[in-house]
Amino acid sequence: MKYTQTTLDKTEKIVEEVGYIIRYERGTFQSGFCILEDRKVVVLNKFLPLEGRINTLMDLIPHLKIDAEALSPESSKIFNDIMGKYLARHQNEDHNNESAA
Repeated sequence: MKYTQTTLDKTEKIVEEVGYIIRYERGTFQSGFCILEDRKVVVLNKFLPLEGRINTLMDLIPHLKIDAEALSPESSKIFNDIMGKYLARHQNEDHNNESAA
């Protein structure tokens, strides 16, 4: 995935299409973001560079309650790509943890 403003816009659109509001604020964030589930607000660290914003959203999306059927076709494609990478990464981590045991 390319780190461009267009990529950030498309990634933000996934979150916004399912009713979340994205806010960029300053503060002390352990992982670059904070989720206020009851209000469907995602707060990202405003000091993150473009690449950091994209990576943070890609790490965050698998943890949100997102109905893929509610997404536009373009957002659905990107969402499926993000989820595929997330699942592959976690399967590799699980395999590595089992090998180490």
